[in-house]
Amino acid sequence: MKTQQPIQKTLDFCQVSIYSDYIYVVMNEGITVVPAHNDILIHLANTYFPKRDFVYMTHRIHSYSVDPTVYLETSKISNLKAFIVVAQNFDKESEITKIEKLFFEKPFVLFGTIEEAIAYKNKLLNP
Repeated sequence: MKTQQPIQKTLDFCQVSIYSDYIYVVMNEGITVVPAHNDILIHLANTYFPKRDFVYMTHRIHSYSVDPTVYLETSKISNLKAFIVVAQNFDKESEITKIEKLFFEKPFVLFGTIEEAIAYKNKLLNP
C-alpha cells in the first residue's frame, strides 16, 4: 500500500500536515490557540476539503493552551466529522478534553497513539 505524502505547512503557531481525509497539527510550545489561529485552520479546511468529509487531529506534543470558544466555530464546519486529540499523557489530557468537548458539537475523542487515532478516523469516515 502506497503512503500518501502530505502537504506540509509551517505557520507561526503550528506545523500542519494535510492528508486526503484529515488535517494533522502540532501546535508550538507555549502558545495560546485563539480565534484568529482557528480562522487560519478553518481556511485550510475549506481550501483542502471543500466537499469531502475529514477529521482534525491534533498531536499534543508540546505544552500550550486553548481558548475553548474556538471549538464553537470549528463545530460549524459541516464536513468536519470529528476532532481527535493524540496525547502521551493520557490522564492529564483526559481532564482537559472533558472541558474542551463541552464546546464542540461533534465527536471529540482522545487517544494515546497516532495508530489508535488513525484507526478511529478510518472507521468513522469509511464505515
